[in-house]
Amino acid sequence: MNATIDGRLSKVPEVTLLFWIIKIAATTFGETAGDAVSMSVNLGYLVGTLIFAVIFVGTVIAQIAAKEFRPFLYWATIIASTTVGTTLADFADRSLGIGYAGGTTLLVMLLMMSLFAWYRTLGSISIDTVSSPRSEIFYWVTIMFSQTLGTALGDWTADTAGLGYVGAAVVFSALLALVVAAYWRTNLSRTLLFWTAFVLTRPLGAVVGDFLDMPLSAGGLALSRYSASAVLLAFIVACIVIFPQRAARNAH
Repeated sequence: MNATIDGRLSKVPEVTLLFWIIKIAATTFGETAGDAVSMSVNLGYLVGTLIFAVIFVGTVIAQIAAKEFRPFLYWATIIASTTVGTTLADFADRSLGIGYAGGTTLLVMLLMMSLFAWYRTLGSISIDTVSSPRSEIFYWVTIMFSQTLGTALGDWTADTAGLGYVGAAVVFSALLALVVAAYWRTNLSRTLLFWTAFVLTRPLGAVVGDFLDMPLSAGGLALSRYSASAVLLAFIVACIVIFPQRAARNAH
């Protein structure tokens, strides 16, 4: 395992292709599972948000208390952030009447404020430096905002912009491809590219999740939210078990 510059162990995984595969699967699972609780079980967006918020806070506390990177705990926290992001965005956009455009704008501002506060406080927003309780709190707050933003942005693109789920998926896939190209062919900040990709994978997962479980009349496949969630969760667990992950490399 690798130590960061302050001697503590990194608490997040090394960013590899496997990381992004699990991240997209986790965000898709967050959409189907969040919709299953709020819509299929009919608990509503507010109750669903409260349930997932409690789970998210619990996993963050456990993550901070852990002495080293633990793959299952880390990805459980990511999943918790994406499920609470799904129901929270839907609650703000639909129940509070902010709308997709308003919700997306608000969440972009909150995400930028979180990153700015993190940088001003600790001097870096690189994931390689996520090892202390303070950096972890900033990390998970930023992730929660990015996951919520992704849901609102995905819904806005698919519904308000009229691209549909497939069209929106193509758009976000193309944007991610541009980030990959920038990574290999430019000298742009790797930290900037990481957070850009991290944000973009969420709306991609959101529209793919909606495509799987929305009615045929709405442009979806009308699959069971429970079945889709179960398959996605099994895939995530299999990836974690079969392919070992290491903690992020030393900060430089």
